[in-house]
Amino acid sequence: MQTLIIINDPPYGTERLYNGLRLALALSKREGDVTVFLMGDAVSGGKAGQKTPDGFYNAERMLKRVTSKGRVLLCGTCMDARGITDEEVVKGAERSTMDALAEATEQADKVLVF
Repeated sequence: MQTLIIINDPPYGTERLYNGLRLALALSKREGDVTVFLMGDAVSGGKAGQKTPDGFYNAERMLKRVTSKGRVLLCGTCMDARGITDEEVVKGAERSTMDALAEATEQADKVLVF
């Protein structure tokens, strides 16, 4: 089964990115393919070098775990609008496009939006 998870919220301040990534990790342990598409403020969660307080979740570490078993795509237009370059992105995550999101949506058995 192919699952697409689209996340729009910023990495910190709400828990949507956190919970979307938690679900992606849980699904990646089961059979099937998981793709996470970050758009809007969520692309900031794909920036490498995040430093969070002890005991607080770290979106970068969570994304790295997702990339080890699934795909993480970042909206290129959203990255550009926030001044995030390809070189600043977590290893394993990829700059992407709306066309790629449309294709992933067509191929997915389930699409979840956070």
